[in-house]
Amino acid sequence: MMTHKKNIFIIIGSASKHSSGEKLIDNFISLTKDVFDVIVFNDLRSLPHFDPELSIDEPPQTIKAFRASVDKADGIIIATPEYIFSIPSGLKNAIEWCVSTTLFTDKPTGLITASAQGKKGHEELQLVMKTVMAKFTNETTLLIQGVKGKINNDGKIIDEQTLSAFLTFIEAYKKLLT
Repeated sequence: MMTHKKNIFIIIGSASKHSSGEKLIDNFISLTKDVFDVIVFNDLRSLPHFDPELSIDEPPQTIKAFRASVDKADGIIIATPEYIFSIPSGLKNAIEWCVSTTLFTDKPTGLITASAQGKKGHEELQLVMKTVMAKFTNETTLLIQGVKGKINNDGKIIDEQTLSAFLTFIEAYKKLLT
């Protein structure tokens, strides 16, 4: 059992406002408010395009702030859609800014892909996060296909199987942080 609240940094991979990923994260926050303090980053467009020449010696201030948030967090969650069988470019860009660091190394990580299909994007997200050596398990990854039919306009998860899988994901993520 956790004795103090863990700090979780959540990255929303969607470029859309009020995305399914954001709605899922609202559920996550509501269900875990007693165990996690959460910071949600949903402005990937504010990060400049990755520049390897600036990455090590002169990262822009927005990148320094993003990296500091990853560094300070006890754990990371990424909630993303799939765009053209891949992860969104803004999400990949953010992760690329961290490749020259060890910020994600052994960082407990939860990966949620919520999309129409999502399978290829989910596989790519796992590969990218494995490459930066994030710590996750099969149980702390969640693929929700056909998400628009599984969450209502208010953000409530209305599909029983999805809700069950989501709750299982949350429990596995809590264990990963202990």
